[in-house]
Amino acid sequence: MLKIHQLFLRTFILIFLGLFTSLTIITYYWSKNIYIGQIEKNLVQNIDAFSIVLKDLKDISTIIKDLKEHISLRITIIDEKGNIIAETDNDKDLMKNHLDREEILEANKFGIGQVMRYSNTLNKELLYVAKKVTINKQMYFIRMADYTDRITDNFLKLTVQIFAFITFFLIIGFSVSYFISKRIQKETDSILNFLTELSNKRPTYSLDTRYTVEFYKITRLLNKVALKLSKKEKQKAKQTAKLKIANRQKDEIISALSHEFKNPIAIISGYTETILNDNEMPLLMKEKFLKKIHINANKMSHIIDKLRLTLKLEEGKQELILLPCSIKKILHDIIPDLEDKYKNREILIIGEDISFKVDETLISMAISNLIENALKYSDDEINIELTNDSIIIRDKGIGIEEAELEKIRNKFYRVSNNGWNNSLGLGLFIVQAILSLHNFTLIINSEFNKGSEFIIKY
Repeated sequence: MLKIHQLFLRTFILIFLGLFTSLTIITYYWSKNIYIGQIEKNLVQNIDAFSIVLKDLKDISTIIKDLKEHISLRITIIDEKGNIIAETDNDKDLMKNHLDREEILEANKFGIGQVMRYSNTLNKELLYVAKKVTINKQMYFIRMADYTDRITDNFLKLTVQIFAFITFFLIIGFSVSYFISKRIQKETDSILNFLTELSNKRPTYSLDTRYTVEFYKITRLLNKVALKLSKKEKQKAKQTAKLKIANRQKDEIISALSHEFKNPIAIISGYTETILNDNEMPLLMKEKFLKKIHINANKMSHIIDKLRLTLKLEEGKQELILLPCSIKKILHDIIPDLEDKYKNREILIIGEDISFKVDETLISMAISNLIENALKYSDDEINIELTNDSIIIRDKGIGIEEAELEKIRNKFYRVSNNGWNNSLGLGLFIVQAILSLHNFTLIINSEFNKGSEFIIKY
């Protein structure tokens, strides 16, 4: 683990190396491109000037050698078949045909051609520029070349200057930063010592620093923390008690989930094993077993869907599809399934039909949850009253104690006496979330051992 001033030193060294390397590469290619562009431009101008004054090819070898002494360029005259007519830097008779050279092919096609290539003859890299010209009604190529190694000398000088410039300012910056880092280290050591004492016991002194605004604010906050430490200790016992309750609720939720899945899984596993082991099972019995498997699979799927819906509602990701719906129609769709599930029970609808825009699927689920709760915890008929501004579901069941009325809306909450909502404690949470999406309100009135009244206000 590094100290702050060591971290600063390492960081600045890395910055210096990265900056120097980047500037070196950028400067090299930038200088090279500018230089080569200028060479190319000069070569074209020299070829143009030379082609104007060149009237014939008499004594051409002498002419181009004299010209080279003045402009220090390699000059080559090539005929249209690629043969060397004159050359300043080599014996033309020893040189191969140049018709297939890249700059000649390009000049023959576009008038001017250029290429940078290493010359095996001269053992140097040159920039060649060739231009197609007409002399005495004959087509020739005038090629001039310049050496690119000049850029190396210029580049080395520029690199040394840049390196010296960067090094000078970097040393100044590093010195200042190192001084700052040492001061910061002093402040942080003071804060660390204070925190060490704070972790063991309440400190006997207060921090005081005005080096920077940040350190000033940190020390003020730490002093406040020290003052509040005693209060936190008192709250610790309360938090521990809350944590125990939360852990107990978590265990109850896990137990509830385990219980909900255990029975269907056991039924599916048992019936499946029976079918697999009994090849001579009657068809009717097999169909009965398969229906049992199907029912319990659907039950597990329903539990999972309810958990998924809970997450969507909680995260606000459930979308509404609002369409005009009849509440009586929704009730007539819900009630038959509930009457099949709860035999010999009567569900009465009182009042005139109501119609407004709702998400039929979600509202059906909310109303069905409320009616099923009423069926679970009462033995008498269930009354559903429709008014101009509300739907009221009444039962004469066991009721809810006053202390539990607000808590039963919470997710996974179950009244200890009766396991209110359902075994997972999601029923009223889902109802509350669905109604909130529609801007409806759920009002719960209940008397213990007398019955409950659930009112949907819209």
